[in-house]
Amino acid sequence: MKIIFGNRKSVEEVEEGTELQPKFDSQGLIPAITVEYSSSEILMHGYMNEEALRLSIQTKKAHYWSRSRESIWKKGEVSGLYQTIKQIKIDDDQDCIILFVDLEGLQASCHVGYKSCFYRELDTHNSKFSDSLVFTEKEKVFDPKKIYGNISNPTKL
Repeated sequence: MKIIFGNRKSVEEVEEGTELQPKFDSQGLIPAITVEYSSSEILMHGYMNEEALRLSIQTKKAHYWSRSRESIWKKGEVSGLYQTIKQIKIDDDQDCIILFVDLEGLQASCHVGYKSCFYRELDTHNSKFSDSLVFTEKEKVFDPKKIYGNISNPTKL
């Protein structure tokens, strides 16, 4: 099945219509939030270009655009941490995607070794947020060095 994105012609059609008309930014990307289907836990945030979105729709496997490697990245291709897509939602003005996925392999999503990339939160003291972080996931699911070996870390300073 060939996936064809519609042309954005009217606000009404974008907001109320039934045609997929994703709005990619000036770099050709659209944000994608990934959520575990069974628990609704937020797993990660990434970006997709047109090809990554098409591949994700066609294969039901999550594909992203790696900004650090500047290439399509099929989640799990190296690590075995595949994401099988169960549902895809798009927001009102079609400029953000949410993928609801089942996790494969070690049941994790984060290259740091945790289940979720959102493994820390801002600490609170006396009902006020502080600028320090506390871990919400106490243990890593896997050792990134064993999974990724000498592959460069995608986190950039």
